[in-house]
Amino acid sequence: MNTAAWLIPVVIVAILAIYLWSTYNGLVTLNVRVDEAWSDITVQLKRRADLIPNLIETVKGYASHESSVFENVTRARAATVSPANLAHPAEAAKAEGQFAGAMKSLFAVAEAYPQLQANQNFLALQAQLTDTEDKIMAARRFYNGGVREFNTKIKVFPNNIFAKNMGFTVREFFEVADVAAIQDAPKVQF
Repeated sequence: MNTAAWLIPVVIVAILAIYLWSTYNGLVTLNVRVDEAWSDITVQLKRRADLIPNLIETVKGYASHESSVFENVTRARAATVSPANLAHPAEAAKAEGQFAGAMKSLFAVAEAYPQLQANQNFLALQAQLTDTEDKIMAARRFYNGGVREFNTKIKVFPNNIFAKNMGFTVREFFEVADVAAIQDAPKVQF
């Protein structure tokens, strides 16, 4: 009887310790997965930002008088990859909305020049940009899926009791205010 009296509390503490250990490790794993997904988004945003100067130069060759459009695109491009915006999904989403608007203006200028639309460099850059936009969209879905899984694990009972004390907080989704502006990759009509 004497051994049973101390064995029950030891078993309860062991079960609680195993639960906390597995919960902590699960949250760490999900948190790292969300960080990795965010990194994928930033890589694709950087890839797109690297394509934009070439696209601008190609369009400038045909429409050099559209300097305000080029300045807006350049400013929006810089905002999408600025460290301040990349640190927070909400700021990055805001910059994405501004970028989408600037790119629409650039492609509107390009539509006015049929010889530009036939330019092989322009067509190749457009294809690369479309591919990159598709990759950004896929990375955003992966990131938001990871955030959903992580946030759910934090909020379910009994994890919600311990998660905050273990240093885990809810992560932000990468949601764009003007979804219609970035839903489709920029297109040029021929």
